Amino acid sequence: MFARLLGKEYQRKQALAKVSPGPLHDYLDTPFIDKKSDCREIEIVAIDLETTGLDPKKDDILSIGLVHIDGFSVKLSTAWHRIVRVDKAIPGESAVIHQITDDQSAAGSPIEELLPEVLQRLAGRVMLAHYSPIEQNFISAACRKLYGAPFVVPVIDTLEIGQRVFERRNHTIQPGDLRLFNLRPRYNLPQYRAHNALSDALATAELFLAMADNLYPGRPCPLGEFLSKR
Repeated sequence: MFARLLGKEYQRKQALAKVSPGPLHDYLDTPFIDKKSDCREIEIVAIDLETTGLDPKKDDILSIGLVHIDGFSVKLSTAWHRIVRVDKAIPGESAVIHQITDDQSAAGSPIEELLPEVLQRLAGRVMLAHYSPIEQNFISAACRKLYGAPFVVPVIDTLEIGQRVFERRNHTIQPGDLRLFNLRPRYNLPQYRAHNALSDALATAELFLAMADNLYPGRPCPLGEFLSKR
């Protein structure tokens, strides 16, 4: 709790002091972007994880998708999607939702081979996600297991932004209103197939750009106004 009050930069330095040389050390050794930065001028990485459940202590990452935002536009050339090899049977209900079968998972790559790429992509950048605790907690659990230290990252969460917009406009929030694919039509964005890590990351990137431009039309978008308080 005390570390959280002191902010992400303090947490980064604390984690850096505990980790051995390697991918997480290299990631944590890169200072975070200044909160006074303009979102229109910095690089942001939209990321989505598909998982077998919601508990990183017992559930697994099935796939990872990410895409970069740079200069306030989505850079499709940076799109990256990988299936994670899970060395146990994928629950049937999870396979139905994510369309990732045991055979597809077996042909994927282990998380220890994929996590260094994720950390390299995020180094010195802001992470963007929709309901970010999933991405934060699962990546942090993997980092603790593989590297012995937590994952610390500045985060923009489009669900939190959506909630704030509803509250500022005194709109009642109905069940499901804050889901990614229910927020997108409010900003005239097209629908994509849900539960694919890359398409969800892209959908989140587009939603953030639309939200930010709606809140700060034609003017600087201060990063600090969008960062998650979690």
